Amino acid sequence: MKFFASNQTSHPAQLTRRQLLKAGGMLMVGTVAGGHLLMAQTAPEAAAAKGPFPVPAANLVDSFIAIGADGSVTAYNGHVDLGTGVRTALGQLVADELHVDFAAVTMVLGHTARTPDLGPTIASNTIQVSSLPMRKAAAQVRQLLVKLASEKLGVPAERLTTEKGFVLGAGKRIGYGALVQGQDLQLPIDDKIELRKSGFEYIGKSVQRVDIPNKVLGALTYIHDLRVPGMLHGRVIRPPYTGADASAPLGSSLVSVDEKSIAHLPGIVKVVVQGDFVGVVAEREEQAIAAMRQLKVQWKEWAGLPDLSLSGLHKTLADHPKTDRMLREDEGSLQALEQAKTPLAREYVWPYHIHGSIGPSCAVAEVSGGRIQVWTGSQNPHDVRNDVAKLMDVAADNINVTRMEASGCYGRNCADDVASDAVLLAAAVGKPVRVQLMREQEAGWEPKGTGQLIRIRGGLDEHNNVAAYELRTCYPSNNASALALILTGKVSAKVDPQQMGDRTAIPQYEYPKMRVISQDAVPIVRASWMRGVSALPNVFAHESWIDECAYLAKADPIEYRLRYLKDPRAVALIQEARKQCGWVEGPAHRNPAPADQRLVKGRGFAYARYFHSKFPGYGAAWATWVVDVTVDRETGEVKVDKVFVAQDTGAMVNPAGVRHQVHGNVVQSTSRVLKEFVTFDKQGVTSLEWGGYPILRFDELPEIDSLLVERPDEPSMGAGESASVPSAAAVGNAIFDATGVRLFEVPFTPSRVLAALKAAKAAAPAAASSK
Repeated sequence: MKFFASNQTSHPAQLTRRQLLKAGGMLMVGTVAGGHLLMAQTAPEAAAAKGPFPVPAANLVDSFIAIGADGSVTAYNGHVDLGTGVRTALGQLVADELHVDFAAVTMVLGHTARTPDLGPTIASNTIQVSSLPMRKAAAQVRQLLVKLASEKLGVPAERLTTEKGFVLGAGKRIGYGALVQGQDLQLPIDDKIELRKSGFEYIGKSVQRVDIPNKVLGALTYIHDLRVPGMLHGRVIRPPYTGADASAPLGSSLVSVDEKSIAHLPGIVKVVVQGDFVGVVAEREEQAIAAMRQLKVQWKEWAGLPDLSLSGLHKTLADHPKTDRMLREDEGSLQALEQAKTPLAREYVWPYHIHGSIGPSCAVAEVSGGRIQVWTGSQNPHDVRNDVAKLMDVAADNINVTRMEASGCYGRNCADDVASDAVLLAAAVGKPVRVQLMREQEAGWEPKGTGQLIRIRGGLDEHNNVAAYELRTCYPSNNASALALILTGKVSAKVDPQQMGDRTAIPQYEYPKMRVISQDAVPIVRASWMRGVSALPNVFAHESWIDECAYLAKADPIEYRLRYLKDPRAVALIQEARKQCGWVEGPAHRNPAPADQRLVKGRGFAYARYFHSKFPGYGAAWATWVVDVTVDRETGEVKVDKVFVAQDTGAMVNPAGVRHQVHGNVVQSTSRVLKEFVTFDKQGVTSLEWGGYPILRFDELPEIDSLLVERPDEPSMGAGESASVPSAAAVGNAIFDATGVRLFEVPFTPSRVLAALKAAKAAAPAAASSK
C-alpha cells in the first residue's frame, strides 16, 4: 500500500488528514514534491477516538507524526489547547521521544482536515489519553530512522544513537531529514514499542509555553481578530425565552419579521430567516449590530420557567421529574440505614453557573463551490463539523473546521452555536461572514453549569463510625444541540436527559454499606457541562457530610476520613497536605470565639479524586484543599485568606503548566463558591452582563500554597479540573470551624451566612433549655 501520491506541494503541517491517513494503520515513508515525509501513527487507545472519519473506520488513528526533508517535525492531535498549555506539553513528549530540539516540533491541533477525531477536548484528558499514543508514534519514527541510518551508514543499529535530530555512530552522523528522502516503506504498527524511561531533556521540565509570545505581541491568535477577504458581518436575533430548553417552543415560535423596520439603515446586505433562526448581514459590524437591535420580530407567548431563584431552587429541583439509575447498592444497605444509631440526613443545593468567557463567542464561515470552511474557537471542532453537515445537508468531507484560540471556556459555551450561525449567514449571502455574539446573548444562551440537588441519608453506629451511606443526586442536563439546528428545525427541541450526574457520585470512602443513585432529568434551562461537571457538587455533599460525622464523633476531620480511605495514593497525598499546612489535630470548632468577637477564623479540609466520563468513568488527579477563612459575623462576609492545595497528577509533563492549572482552579472555584449564581425570571436568564453576575475581584484573591507531588514513574493524570473539586466543601467546613454553622447551599453569600448565624443564635437558647 502506497502512502499518497508524489505530487503534493505542501509542507507536512498543511497536508490534509485524508492524505496523511490514506494508508491508515501502517508506518510509512512517502514522497512529497520538494521534500520527503516520514509518518508514524498509533492505533486509538480504548474509546479515545470518537466520531466518523472521511476514511474507513479501520483506519482510525490516535496520533501521528511527520518529518520533512528539512528535519522539521509536525505532530498531529485531534484535541485543542484551551489555554492549558497542552500544545507545549505534547510537543515536549514528541521532542524527547524523537531526540530532537523542542523548537523543531510543530503541533497541529484540532483541525478537522488534518487531525484525527478524538472527540471534544473535555475532562482534562488530553495528556492522560494522548500522551502515550503520541510517544509511541514518535518512538516508531525514531526506530525506523535508526534502521534507515544503519543501512545508509553501514553501521549496525545497536551501535547507533540519536541526538538533536541526527543519528550518530562509528564517528558518523546523518540528519533525520536526509534519511527520509527517497524512501517508500510500509511497516505495521508496533503498539509495544519500547519508550524512553530516563534522560529526558523536556519531559518533566517547566518548558515555556509556545503560545504566549504571540499573545503578548498581539499576533493573530484569537478567532475574534480573524479577518478574511470580502468578509461581511452578521448578528443573530434570538427568541425571547433566554436560555430556555425544550419547555419553550423553540423551532416553532416565530410569528413575523418586519424587514421594512430596518430599511432605513445603511449597509444592510440581507435579513436571513429560516424557521426560528433570524439573522442580519451587513457590510460593517456596527451596521449589523444596529440592524439586530432595530429589526422588529414577533414571537409566540410562552408559559415561562419555574422558580429558579436562590430561594426557590431547592423546591424546583426537588419537584422536577427524575429517573433513578442505581450506581451502587450494597446488600443490606437499606436495613443498615434504618438501624443507624445516629441518623444524619442532609440536602445540598448547587446553583446555576455560567462560564463567563471574557469575550463573547465568535466564528467566521465561508460557503463556496460546494465547500464549507469554518474558523471557530470551539473545544469540539470535529463535533462542529458534524453539526454543520447536518445543518447544511452536506457530507462532512466537504467541511473543514479550523480551530483558533478563543476567549476561554470551562466546557460547553456558545462557541459551537455561533459557528453554525456563521455558516447559515455565509450560505445566504455567498460571502464569508463573521458573527460575534453580544454579551447578553452569550450569557443568556450559553449552556449553563446546571443547578443540582444532592440528598444524603446516612448515620453513625454506637461507636460513632459510619454505619451506612445513601446519596441521590440530580443534575438536569443535556448535550445542548447547536441552537441553529433547533431553530431551523433540523433537530427537534425534545427532551434529552443525559447521564451526567454520576461524576464522582460514589465516594472514595469505603463505608460499610452504600447506596448511590443518579436521578437523571431533562434540563430546566439549557445546560450541559462545566468545569467539574456534577463532581464538584457531589463532592461538596460527600465532604460536608463526612466532616459533620467527624464533628459528631468528636474526631479530627482528617483522621476520621482516613478511617475509611484505603487508596494508598490518596492517603499519601493527605499526609503530605497535613504537613504542608501544619495541620493541628483536633475536632473542628473546638475553640469557639467569644460571642462579641466580630471577625472569626477557621480552617477546613476536603479531599477528592475526580472521576469523569461515562459511568463508572475513570479517575483524574487526586487533590486536597486546606482553607483558612475569616468570617465577619456582623455582615456575613467570608474571606478566603489562604488555600493550601495539594495534587497528585502522576507524571507531570510540564510542572509549570500543572501548577498554572491548579492555581486557576483555586481562583475560579473560590469565585463560584463565594459569589456566583445565575438569576432568572419567568422568561429566562437575567444575569446578562457583569454587573448581574459577580465574580471574585483581584483584591479578594486568596494566597495560594500549592504542592505538586512528584510521581514521574506513574501514568499522567488529568490536571485541569481536579483541584476545583474539593473547593466548596473545604470552604464550607472552614466556615463551620470558625462559626459552628454549617451551610448546605452554594454560594456562601453574606446574606446566607448572616441568616444562618442568626438562625443558630436564635436556636441556641431553646437547645440549652431542653438539656
